[in-house]
Amino acid sequence: MRGIPVVALLIGLIVQTLVTMAAYSIPAAAPAIASELKIAGEWVGIFIAIVYGVGMFSAVMSPSFIHRYGAVRVSQFILLAGVAMILASSLGGTVVALGAGAVLLGAGYGATAPTSSHLLMKRTPAPVRNLVFSIRQIGVPLGGVLSGLIVPPLVLAFSWQTAIGAQLIPVLLMLAILQWLRPTYDADRNPAFEMRSAGVIGPLRLIKTNPALRVLAAVCFFYAGAQLCFIAYMSVHLTSRADFGLVAAGQMLAAYQISGVISRPIWGVIADRWIAARTMLIAMGFVMATMAVMAGMFSPEWSHLSILMVAIVAGATASGYTGLAFAEFGRLGGVDRAAEAAGLGAFAQLAGVMVLPTLFGLLVLVSGYELAYGAIGFFAAVSAIFLASARGVK
Repeated sequence: MRGIPVVALLIGLIVQTLVTMAAYSIPAAAPAIASELKIAGEWVGIFIAIVYGVGMFSAVMSPSFIHRYGAVRVSQFILLAGVAMILASSLGGTVVALGAGAVLLGAGYGATAPTSSHLLMKRTPAPVRNLVFSIRQIGVPLGGVLSGLIVPPLVLAFSWQTAIGAQLIPVLLMLAILQWLRPTYDADRNPAFEMRSAGVIGPLRLIKTNPALRVLAAVCFFYAGAQLCFIAYMSVHLTSRADFGLVAAGQMLAAYQISGVISRPIWGVIADRWIAARTMLIAMGFVMATMAVMAGMFSPEWSHLSILMVAIVAGATASGYTGLAFAEFGRLGGVDRAAEAAGLGAFAQLAGVMVLPTLFGLLVLVSGYELAYGAIGFFAAVSAIFLASARGVK
């Protein structure tokens, strides 16, 4: 489509895809890693928690580096963080090495949204902004899908270390391409930009100074948490409460993920042409709340088709909202502060995926899935009401 900044979009999309694939390659190889290191497979999941936890801080710290060194240079740092994680995990081959790899990857992971927002906001015409940001956000599920498709076969054919290490090839290639593109896309960098402590935490200061961004960040905290609750618990919920086999439960989770991928650009087009992104985000909150309540009611009496419909609609909203959200963060932050606004958005959403799934799990242990999903639905609905009723937020 006319006006889409193809190169800038591809930079953000490919970098996000590669580092997400690196993050999810460890869970994808978890059975082999757990067997070799003689640990419970569930412990490998802590890897993602560490990546997200460290990523929260890199999200808010990165905008100052973007202004001083350029978004492409910071994108190269993100990829170098991926290289460090790959080398530490594949060559170290120990629990400590995996933990170190998670910290190293997290140091770059949170900067993906600020760098791409900085590149895209000043190059994307308003009539296609939501579409462009929605396409960029496909990099997250795409990286997860690629890790699931590529890593396990390499583990079976060679070893888990080889499967992780093979990712060096595309990452290093992208590093070289970015060096070639940097003179053009980092022309706006300001080497004199002061790296003061107040600037480093600039995104968090927007919570106080920009009411619209404060509201959006709070809403996205709960939306992101709902998204990860569906992902983290759908399979085990269906197998333990709805008499699904493991394969059938996995198919429902795949339907949820695919729906989130396909819906993102569709929502982007709709928001650009017919319905404002904020209005759509409000509607999505109510829909994902309804789907959460319905998911809590799953039982053997539910047909597979009914559960599939819930998974698809939940994926289209709880997973599909992110492109519109980051487009809104960019719009509210403006061209000059797009990186800071995106950093705040990334921080809020990473915090949501760290906190809410943990609370969800505790509620499941105490009272079961119906109450846990009901709580997630309540939070999503209240967030939508909060966004709709916030005064002075447009």
